[in-house]
Amino acid sequence: MDFATIIAGLGDALTPLNLLFVVAGVAAGQLVGALPGIGPVMAIAIAIPFTFVFDPLPAIAFLIGVMKGGLYGGAIPAILVNTPGTPDAAATALDGHPLAAKGKPLKATKMALFASVTGDTFSDIVLITVSAPLAVLALKMGPVETCSLIVLAFAVMSGLVGQSLTKGLIAAVFGLLCATVGLDPEHGTPRFYFGHFELFDGLPLVSVAIGTLAVSEIFRRLAGMTMAIRAAIEIPDTQAPEDRRVSWAEYWECRFTMARGALIGTVLGAIPGIGSTAAAFMSYAAAREASKDPDSFGKGNIQGIAATESANSAVMGANLIPLLAIGIPGSVSAALLISAFKTHGIQPGPLMFEQQGRLIYGLFGAMIMANACNLAVGQFSLRFWSRIVSAPESLIFSVSLILCIAGVYMATGGMFGVAIMLIFGVVGYVMTSLGYPAVVFLIAFFLGGQFEQSLSQTLVILNGDVMALIHFPIALALLVLSAVTAGWLVRRRDRRRASSSTDETVF
Repeated sequence: MDFATIIAGLGDALTPLNLLFVVAGVAAGQLVGALPGIGPVMAIAIAIPFTFVFDPLPAIAFLIGVMKGGLYGGAIPAILVNTPGTPDAAATALDGHPLAAKGKPLKATKMALFASVTGDTFSDIVLITVSAPLAVLALKMGPVETCSLIVLAFAVMSGLVGQSLTKGLIAAVFGLLCATVGLDPEHGTPRFYFGHFELFDGLPLVSVAIGTLAVSEIFRRLAGMTMAIRAAIEIPDTQAPEDRRVSWAEYWECRFTMARGALIGTVLGAIPGIGSTAAAFMSYAAAREASKDPDSFGKGNIQGIAATESANSAVMGANLIPLLAIGIPGSVSAALLISAFKTHGIQPGPLMFEQQGRLIYGLFGAMIMANACNLAVGQFSLRFWSRIVSAPESLIFSVSLILCIAGVYMATGGMFGVAIMLIFGVVGYVMTSLGYPAVVFLIAFFLGGQFEQSLSQTLVILNGDVMALIHFPIALALLVLSAVTAGWLVRRRDRRRASSSTDETVF
């Protein structure tokens, strides 16, 4: 890719319109992150249909802003009321809330903000540095290698997400089955359309995504909702200056903790299916083990906040590495971006760097801008977000459901898409209730078309002879790695169950 394309892309990102979209996305992300139970994933799902009328760069920049803002926003209720706005913020609450209870809520929330921006910026730099060379490598992979790589992704995600490898695999197979609805890409034969010609193009991506993630969560929260309304959280105006801010000395003291957290988050984020929650708790455990005073953790140690927020925010940029380099999403948020890309006629994957290089570097520029906006908006709006925490759940989820219906209606052009959304809302609710990971289902659904196409090409290339895989050493290695990974995950689960049963026997 030539230097002029890179400069042109970065110049596109620095326009006032894109800056406005980034600021709006960050503010919206922090807002929904501050609302317990919503989170950035649901916000992205709701926001995607409203971005279809815009050009690709402002639309994607807005969604990136929502993702980044939501990661920090989840720490606000975790610190102030010990109610994490997102699952990964549960680790932040371990030290954030005790520090706020000591009369230092501003110090705790600002440390979370600074650590979040630090970890996020680190992972973005890694993304910008690594994704292009990986894309060049991915372009050398043929259909056989691509098919094997997707199988490996399914094996990793099915084993790491959820409590059962079997249920994870069932969810993945169900996602692939739903992806076969519509015309056969090889012969053009309609499948599973049940007389509805609207399904000739397959199940609408937006309807399935919003239904499985947002609507199912709304149903679950409304089913267990209480009518109690929390009192507003007040941040006192009369505090000592050292309790209202994070000094440079305090920030610098956390530099190794944040560096370790950013590295853990980036490595785990690049592996599909692990997610920011695991990164946050792993970073917290590592920081506690490395501390000279581990007993202070859980009692308001600022290092604990720095460890968790730097790790869970670093996952965000790293999640886009497999998405942009090889076309495989590393998380649900990244999977949702696929629908936004495809709606604008863009296929994520290595060819993006060749065909949409200017857009890619415009996106990179927007990500760096979003980090700066995240810092600025977080500093300016903290008191407002602290009052949003007290909003009643009945209002939050009712409005969210209305936005889901309106967004899908706009995106699909009618009530058929809304009906599909509601159906998959029920499907997602049932899957979650029975322990089947909806995350694995959704990512398998997004990858289903690519997997089917590469599998068909692989069967033609191999001519039905499995032994011919010996001529494709990379694909064979990936398949062996998939089997080894699945076996290791099964043994690990068995050991955990045996350990749990032993503990129960002892006690």
